Amino acid sequence: MAQILLVVQILICAALVVLVLLQQGRGADAGASFGGGSSGSLFGSRGPASFLSKVTAGLAVLFFANSLGLAYISSQSIERRSVVDRVQSQSVSETSQMPGEDGDVPVLPVDGGGTGALEVPQAPTSQ
Repeated sequence: MAQILLVVQILICAALVVLVLLQQGRGADAGASFGGGSSGSLFGSRGPASFLSKVTAGLAVLFFANSLGLAYISSQSIERRSVVDRVQSQSVSETSQMPGEDGDVPVLPVDGGGTGALEVPQAPTSQ
């Protein structure tokens, strides 16, 4: 259900962007290309401004309703635990699986020098 609402949300967003760009602005007459000013046009005597604004308002209402529906669905499917509880449960699961406890990490032999430290080779110096 959430995937369907998400697809609908994306389609509504795309339609809103197109409709807002088609509306007649103060300086640009992009909406006038659909017969702005002629009384016998498809949009009526007032032109496309009122038709496009009504469709935009309707899509805005659908956008907000769909957003609320998506928020409700996502709130129902999330575990209700605090961040501290999640971090503590992760740290407990990580400490229970320490490397080397079950033999998955090989142990390096320690030479009989007594210190137990391994010698690290020096990087060559450039001259």
